[in-house]
Amino acid sequence: MLLACKDITKSFGEVTILDQVSFHINEHEKAAVVGINGAGKSTLLKVIMKELSADEGEVITAKGSTIGYLSQHQDLSSGRTVYEEMLSVKAEILKTEARIREIELEMKGLEGEALESLLKEYTSLTHTFEMQNGYAYKSEVVGVLKGLGFSEEDFQKQIQTLSGGQKTRIALGRLLLTSPDLIMLDEPTNHLDMASIAWLETYLMNYPGAVLIVAHDRYFLDRVVTKVIELDAGKAQTFSGNYSAYAVKKEQQREALIQHYLNQQKEIKHQEEVIAKLRSFNREKSIKRAESREKMLDKIERIEKPTEVRSKMKIRLEPHIMSGNDVLTVTGLSKSFGSQTLFSDLSFDIKRGEKVAIIGKNGTGKTTILKIINGLLPADAGEVKPGAKVHIAYYDQEHQVLHAEKTLFDELQDTYPYMDNTAIRNVLAAFLFTGDDVFKRIRDLSGGERGRVSLAKLMLSDANLLILDEPTNHLDIVSKEILEDAVNAYEGTVLYVSHDRYFINKTATRILDLTEKTLLNYPGNYDFYLEKKELTERLYLEGAGYGMEGKGTSGTSADLGTTASAGGSMSSAATDTKLDWQQQKEEQARLRKRQNDLKKTEEEIERLEKQMEELDTALSDPDIASDHTKLTELSKEREEIEGRLEKLMEQWEELAE
Repeated sequence: MLLACKDITKSFGEVTILDQVSFHINEHEKAAVVGINGAGKSTLLKVIMKELSADEGEVITAKGSTIGYLSQHQDLSSGRTVYEEMLSVKAEILKTEARIREIELEMKGLEGEALESLLKEYTSLTHTFEMQNGYAYKSEVVGVLKGLGFSEEDFQKQIQTLSGGQKTRIALGRLLLTSPDLIMLDEPTNHLDMASIAWLETYLMNYPGAVLIVAHDRYFLDRVVTKVIELDAGKAQTFSGNYSAYAVKKEQQREALIQHYLNQQKEIKHQEEVIAKLRSFNREKSIKRAESREKMLDKIERIEKPTEVRSKMKIRLEPHIMSGNDVLTVTGLSKSFGSQTLFSDLSFDIKRGEKVAIIGKNGTGKTTILKIINGLLPADAGEVKPGAKVHIAYYDQEHQVLHAEKTLFDELQDTYPYMDNTAIRNVLAAFLFTGDDVFKRIRDLSGGERGRVSLAKLMLSDANLLILDEPTNHLDIVSKEILEDAVNAYEGTVLYVSHDRYFINKTATRILDLTEKTLLNYPGNYDFYLEKKELTERLYLEGAGYGMEGKGTSGTSADLGTTASAGGSMSSAATDTKLDWQQQKEEQARLRKRQNDLKKTEEEIERLEKQMEELDTALSDPDIASDHTKLTELSKEREEIEGRLEKLMEQWEELAE
């Protein structure tokens, strides 16, 4: 075991973020920490790294083990180049290599014992150098840099000239090259393009040490991890398997919990009805029985109603006006910045109801295409032609459509002045902004919160063409799933840029891959793209232009096996159905009889109680009280009825259960 967290508790003020969190990581294990935004994932990693102290509990690490940690935000400051920065990780190897070169020069003029001594040191150092993978360190550094999306021209760039995202990639590369026993990564895919994410997946899958990842990239988690640690309401629960296996188990667990809750509620309601009925009999023994049941009911440990996880945020996108069939036609589009040509002569069209994803490496011009379509950037050449009755709504990843100085409330009210205060508050509440949150300024919001405000504005628009730039950035997994459902249910048309492969796979009906300054067309989702990518690129490079016309292969397939086996199984299926129907009929008859018996018992109890009342009235009559024979006769009759009532009430309780 490399790492164990035992009963970790951490609070900020009165809010408990982590509550008795326990789990362990074994050698070579690949695990993920998942949970909604604010669940305490990053806090947990910081507690493990002792950047934050836990209020209770302890973190235990294996003796002599090493941990490498990459937080979400990196700000490298260094006077080195990209290559020098990465090479600095290999300082020990470089030192060993330098000494080996020195010895080689020194040995030339020596003999005897001095030579013997140097040869001994040389042998020892070359063995160490080999064990440290010294002969391959340069190719290892280059491999990691290229894998993380740096070209050879980037190697000589100064660190201080890099963007925040590039610095994070350098920090990740440095960490991977140190090869610790346990790698801990907080949102490692945030600044990587698809090619780099795919490279990192393969690297981590084959990594000999253990890995602990916080990530919202479900495709990435599916490929890399074999264990999921879920943080929910401060508590931790461990699931074996990848993210998809966890999602299935979690849903099954939730359904079982809901069923358990509903069964208990049904039982509580039933017991309350029995207690009320026993009290209504208004007899000493029935009241005692009612009190006994009440005590038992008070002792029941009540199950809290499970929260409806995916109902917290509600997005319903509905176009008010239907567009024509031709939604967007782009012809001959070209764009350069200075001497750098992003793309040239791009042509594509989008039909009503399509969900089209534009993918490609960082810096190829995906966002630029969206900005040109939205009129935010001019094209160098080409034409963008919207179809009849097309109304566009744009969601940009920088959220420039939001006004930094406005409050959330004003942002919506100024855009949609016809909405009253209650309607605005209801929309914001659907996106998890309640109470005084609505008066926060846009500039004070986190990236995820700004994303939710942009989505709220999008939901209210009359658009029938949604253009989305990285819509899942900063959203937690639950929010991504809600957005997926909204996009899939949307009857309009969607064009979006994303590097979230799981989101693309769930929502895209077509993929346009921006590669080699042109668009290659894949008429399907991400799985289809992966299947056809190699063939499409090869045909394009050979000049066939397979991807250029937007044509794909289509075909039909029939599952003959199903048809062939149907006849053989029909008779057994019919028998099973008959048996099920017979059992159902018998069960219904049994329940009807029980209901009838219960009703008859209640009627008999009611009849006897009336007799009791009549007898009690007679027994209190002074004339009967003085008639000893009559008094004895009536008292005996009352005793018999009392006994019959007791038996009937026991019988009623049994039937009521």
